[in-house]
Amino acid sequence: MIPARLQPIIDEAAPLAERFAAAGFTLYLVGGIVRDLLLGRELAGHLDFDLTTDARPEDTKHIVAGWADAVWTQGERFGTIGLKRGEREFEITTHRAEAYLPDSRKPEVVFADRIEADLSRRDFTVNAMAIDLEGLQLVDPFDGTADLAAGRLRTPLAPEESFGDDPLRMLRAARFIAGYGLKPDPELVAAATSMADRLSIVSAERIRDELDKLLVVDDPSDGLWFIVDTGLADHFLPELPQMRVEQDPIHRHKDVLAHTIAVVAKTRPRRIVRLSALLHDVGKPRTREFGPKGVSFHHHEVVGARMARERMKALRYPKDDIEAVSRLVFLHLRFHTYAMGWTDSAVRRFVRDAGPLLDDLIELTRCDCTTRNARRAATLAKRMDDLEARIAVLSEEEELASLRPDLDGAQVMAHLGIGPGRDVGEALAFLLEARIDEGPLGEDEAFRRLDAWWADRTR
Repeated sequence: MIPARLQPIIDEAAPLAERFAAAGFTLYLVGGIVRDLLLGRELAGHLDFDLTTDARPEDTKHIVAGWADAVWTQGERFGTIGLKRGEREFEITTHRAEAYLPDSRKPEVVFADRIEADLSRRDFTVNAMAIDLEGLQLVDPFDGTADLAAGRLRTPLAPEESFGDDPLRMLRAARFIAGYGLKPDPELVAAATSMADRLSIVSAERIRDELDKLLVVDDPSDGLWFIVDTGLADHFLPELPQMRVEQDPIHRHKDVLAHTIAVVAKTRPRRIVRLSALLHDVGKPRTREFGPKGVSFHHHEVVGARMARERMKALRYPKDDIEAVSRLVFLHLRFHTYAMGWTDSAVRRFVRDAGPLLDDLIELTRCDCTTRNARRAATLAKRMDDLEARIAVLSEEEELASLRPDLDGAQVMAHLGIGPGRDVGEALAFLLEARIDEGPLGEDEAFRRLDAWWADRTR
């Protein structure tokens, strides 16, 4: 029986299903939208419909011609035709079974005639369900509804076969474990552990996108432990398991990996902040030293920023993402010198160095406190509250968000009688340092400082 909450979706797709039926084919609603509708979840992430059919791509194009407002065929060789009707987008894919060859990064596509064959090649049983839009029947040959109810994660076929078809599914399992609170079957865990090296045939871009999806679920913790415990992380993010550094009875310190995962879970589910939390301590294993006062990780933020940059490059992250995350990793310890007493100039430098990442840096810094010592946690929180209050006051007085010298480049060139070049940049840098150290100077004082700087430079 189809739950009543699915009826509006079925009604919207009905005209399209009727066209397929008239042509002798069956259309099915399939994938995550079916799973989330059965769970009663919001469909904000399902602005388009995923459909599957026994019609071949050329048949699909003929059926939707004249009904769709727009049609696109970029995925036709994989069996997918996209279309738009009004504000709704549809992707219609011919039933298929796809498998990776041993050394291939791309699947070979084989079309199928039966919906059961298509569903058998899907990643997990909870995703291997479909709704027959003509007969209005739920098609669930692998007991996905039962697995949803039981909180169980299984593959439709043997996990070795499912993961062999597409090794990325091993990483995707982490997202479903964390995002849906599903417990993986022992057979799934064993297969992911023994086949982890197969992840090497998957492109860096696909791995990156799946990692991002894992990191923005409400609490990624269980998924992160899964990729570490199965050895999957060794093949795309080896810095993560390396944070599980050995401890000994004499030199005790916090488990860096457990701390890292706890920090990730404390941050809001925003991608850049979560990536920064995941990588903020990657430099600790390389900088760990034992001394008379215990264990230290001097300059791990510097080493970590460099390591984060290199890892994100390897995963093909965009340049802006790399710059943002490495900057946050580099700055995440800056706040801890606040206890020594910061002048207004130090606060200005903190704001200047963080730039548009200030809010993210403050969040990362707050969440980096995972101590069980309530007094220490309260002290750190109060210091951060105090710093934010000072930033707010200075921002109101001095427009810290747009911190710049009291003079611009045109004024410098006109006053000194010089053209564009290095001298102008260095003059502006000098004036900005004075602005940070002392606050707003005013134009008259800025010109006086500029004259003194220029005279000393040209002497």
